[in-house]
Amino acid sequence: MDYRKVEGLIRELLIELGEDPDREGLHDTPHRVAAAYDFLTSGYRADFETLINGAIFTHEANDMVIARDIELYSLCEHHMLPFYGRCHIGYIPRGRIIGLSKLARIVDMYARRLQIQERLTQQVAQAIMNAVDPLGVGVIIEANHLCMMMRGVEKQNSQMTTSAVLGSFRASQATRNEFLTLINRS
Repeated sequence: MDYRKVEGLIRELLIELGEDPDREGLHDTPHRVAAAYDFLTSGYRADFETLINGAIFTHEANDMVIARDIELYSLCEHHMLPFYGRCHIGYIPRGRIIGLSKLARIVDMYARRLQIQERLTQQVAQAIMNAVDPLGVGVIIEANHLCMMMRGVEKQNSQMTTSAVLGSFRASQATRNEFLTLINRS
């Protein structure tokens, strides 16, 4: 990301909003916003193989693996306002498992892009499917969207839930039910 260019754009935006970018409180704002957007969009510059860093291991059991309540923060692509929530991931290994922290890193990699929640959910599920070729994957994301809370309909208690189910999670109602029960969302 070209910090100088982004800083210039933010400076112009402040002027268009009727602000003085040289006043004390805003003097360093263009730089701070550029740094914030560099971090908040770092998923575009992440490399999946580097992120996984070889943390895929042989495991013969095929019992469901669950990671729940993984915090996520993203920006909606429609308004560039934050949405935030929790991601729950389940998969049934087929001889290989992925390091636990890598699940959270996968969520972050895709969340740190301009997103819609529906796509984010699918991307996380597909990334896990591609990484370890499990029998199946289930991903549920529950999130609050500031574009609904701060503007537009201004609904403070609204929450969106999305799911992606692949492989045995799609084919078997019993597998889906086990996943939902284990994350306490049945």
